[in-house]
Amino acid sequence: MKAAVYYNNNDVRLEERPRPTIDKGEILVKVVASGICGSDVLEWYRIKKAPIVLGHEISGIVEEIGEGVEDLNVGDRVFVSHHVPCNRCRYCLAGNHTVCDTLHHTNFDPGGFAEFIRIPSINVESGTFVLPCSVSFDEGTFVEPLGCVLRGQRSIDLKPEHSLLILGSGISGLLHILAARAIGVEQIIATDVNRFQLEMAASLGAHAVIDAREDVPSVLREKNNGRGADRVIVCTGAFPAFQQAMRSVDRAGTVLCFATTAPGTDLPVPINEFWRNSITVTSSYAAAPIDLAEALDYLGKKKINVNPLITHRFGLADTEKGFRLMAGTSNSLKIIIEPQN
Repeated sequence: MKAAVYYNNNDVRLEERPRPTIDKGEILVKVVASGICGSDVLEWYRIKKAPIVLGHEISGIVEEIGEGVEDLNVGDRVFVSHHVPCNRCRYCLAGNHTVCDTLHHTNFDPGGFAEFIRIPSINVESGTFVLPCSVSFDEGTFVEPLGCVLRGQRSIDLKPEHSLLILGSGISGLLHILAARAIGVEQIIATDVNRFQLEMAASLGAHAVIDAREDVPSVLREKNNGRGADRVIVCTGAFPAFQQAMRSVDRAGTVLCFATTAPGTDLPVPINEFWRNSITVTSSYAAAPIDLAEALDYLGKKKINVNPLITHRFGLADTEKGFRLMAGTSNSLKIIIEPQN
C-alpha cells in the first residue's frame, strides 16, 4: 500500500509500505479522510521520531474484521481514536483519562496518512465509533480535535454568562468559538495576527476580534466593559499569547493553556496577584472516549458545523503540499488528505 512518510515539514515522501495484517480482536480500516493536525507540523515534537507515518484525525471504512470483534461489520463507516485510556488506573477512575499511561502509548498502525491502518484491539474496544449517516467522512476527521476542545471547555466550567477570550484563531481556536457558541456564550473575543483567521473567527461567531500585535489586555477591556475575561483559552504556541493571557484574565477567572510552547519555556506567573484575585491557571491535553462521543453527537445533531473550516483537500501523493501549507502562513485551516485519491 501507499503511505505518506514524514521526514520533516518540507519532506513528506510517498512510499510503499506493507499492508497491515490484523490479529484477533483487531480491524483493518481503509482510510477515506485524514486531517493534518497542528501538532503534526510541530517539528521539535515530530522530527525525533522521523521517518514516521503521521495522521490521527481519521475516518474510513472497515475493510476486515478479526476474530472476536463484535458490534462492527465490514463496510461500516467509522472514526477511530489513536490514543485510548485503560479505564482502570487511578487516573482514569478519577476522570483524568488523558494522563493515563496507556493513552500515551496506544496508537494505530501505521498512521492516517496511509491507504490502510490496523486498529489494535484496545482501540477497537474503546476508540472506534460508527459514523451516523448525518456525519460525512470529512466531518468525521473533526471528532478528535472537537473532542479535545469540548474536554478543555468542560475543564474550565465554561458557561453562557462568561466572557471568553480566545488567543489564536487557528483551527483549535475556531473550534473553541463554535463550541462556545453552541452552549450560548454571549461574549466571545478572539485574537490572531492573521487577517484571514480573524475574519473567519468573526464569521463563525466571535463578537469581537483583536489583532494580536495590539495591546490585547487593554483592547479587551475596552470591548468587555472595562473587565478582563472570565475565561481565557490559549490556542497558539506563540509565547506572547501566554503572556497576554496572564494579563487578560479577570478576578476569579481561569486561564486554560490549550496549546503548548516548545520544551524548556517557562512562563512567569504573578503568584501574589493571582493568589489575591483567586485566578486559576490550568491545562488540557487530548480527549477521552467520553469527549469523542460528545463531539460525534454535536456533529451528528448539527449543533456545530465544521465544514466552513475545510480549506484544502489533497490526495496522498500531495501530502507534502498540505504540510507546507499547514506549517506556513497561508490562508489555510483544516487540510484533509484523501488516501484513496
